[in-house]
Amino acid sequence: MKRCCNPDHPHCTVWVMPGDSACAHGHPQPEPAPAAGAAGLGSSFDMISTLRGERARNGAAIMPQSAPAAALQRPQLHVSGFDPRAAGGRQAIKLELRGMPMDCTPKVTMLVQSALFLHGGATCSFTRTLRGDFRPLFLEFSSRGLEHGQYRIELELHSRHENAPGAARTWACTLVILVPRADASLGEIHETFLSTYKNVRVTADDAGIARVNAPTGGGRLDIDVTARNASIAHLNLEAQSGKTDLGLATIAWDEDLIEIDVPVETDSHPFPASAACLVDAEPDAGAPRHIRLFALDEFVLGRFEAVQPEADVLLAHHGERSLEPGGLTRRLSGRHALIRRGRDGFEIEDVSRYGLLLDGVWPGKHKPVPLRLGMRIELSASIKGIVVLEVTALLPHGVILHRVDQGAQAECFYLLEPERRPGSQLATHPAAPRAMTLPLLFHQHGGFWHLDRASGAVTALTPSIALERLGQCARHMRFAGAPYPENWAERDQRGEHRCAGMGALPLDA
Repeated sequence: MKRCCNPDHPHCTVWVMPGDSACAHGHPQPEPAPAAGAAGLGSSFDMISTLRGERARNGAAIMPQSAPAAALQRPQLHVSGFDPRAAGGRQAIKLELRGMPMDCTPKVTMLVQSALFLHGGATCSFTRTLRGDFRPLFLEFSSRGLEHGQYRIELELHSRHENAPGAARTWACTLVILVPRADASLGEIHETFLSTYKNVRVTADDAGIARVNAPTGGGRLDIDVTARNASIAHLNLEAQSGKTDLGLATIAWDEDLIEIDVPVETDSHPFPASAACLVDAEPDAGAPRHIRLFALDEFVLGRFEAVQPEADVLLAHHGERSLEPGGLTRRLSGRHALIRRGRDGFEIEDVSRYGLLLDGVWPGKHKPVPLRLGMRIELSASIKGIVVLEVTALLPHGVILHRVDQGAQAECFYLLEPERRPGSQLATHPAAPRAMTLPLLFHQHGGFWHLDRASGAVTALTPSIALERLGQCARHMRFAGAPYPENWAERDQRGEHRCAGMGALPLDA
């Protein structure tokens, strides 16, 4: 026996005998589902609840439980905690990824670019949790000293598989952050914000008051007003004449992530790497012995540390006789400067404790400056000569930096954009003479390649290949799968050399 299951009479408690088509009160009973237990309707209460909920949304038709979930698969970035009243100060907004496809990598890298002062760097990552969703991030920024108005925050999200470069996916979106005038009222602030975002969530907490007054004739306007902890929410959809005061706490909204078409790569590199080195066995006079290669979205320049370095490009002071890992090297910050591609080309930003000089001038902290051909970069503004770099080439796909201090014969640096091949304009692109004697390299399919300027032949760089002629000068070079192979310190039991903090490398590298 079971109770009455008529959806129009959910409060009927009369028992129905098996096989009866109606209860004692005459309420018709629905036909039993052939696989009710498999569908998750194990009891009459579950069945009534399902029928009532689906009837309220879709009439009498019963929709599959998986149908609403399909609508949530659109990738979105949920932004919350934005307070436009904190103009000129430092604030943090919470970013949450929603509806991301399950085939993206467990770590999604986000690149941030804005005229606002970003704290914590321009690169961060979303990490997938064991539940399948992504751990939220907090983006900190300030607008101190900036003119009032609306500022963009450009976001790019990259999902890249190390072993399958062709499966890379990229999403992009733009946030608009309002920096109001110092004397702006709350009504003016939120009126400007509502003109930018129509899908708005308004939250009042701790005895606050949330009032929204909006006309109904201006098109669709989706507003979610929430009042918690003895708060008051007042929503008026028929705007009247006169002044309306808005008392809002923080604002939240959803940004649609637009997926950018990434060309599918079918070929893979035989030796995938994002950092490597070319060792010149017989360097010419004044030529660097180590050509360090990096292919990253953002390059962090900082102090050399043998264990757990904070930077990608590790720098140390070279004395008159040899490398000095201590002493003046300690006047470099672990994260001293950032180099990345901006809207108008590659740029550098000082994020250090000791300062940075560009052509002898300190640009200011957290102020990106475009790189120029021949620019001298001095790390540490208080003591000169610790590390001095010069921009010897600005290529469409990267930057070449040479040391012009006492470490000039020790190393130079290729900072390349990942998965970008140089175009035909490379042959006529201006470059310093020293850069033209170096090999022309690029990063694609997960690894490094050499492009012969004369013949146009492309060669994959691997530890097993013989590199006898690269560039305009005949040289014998050896490819190493780590950016600092000269610092291999020990050999483990598997017959491998290990550089502290750099991972294990094969002997033939």
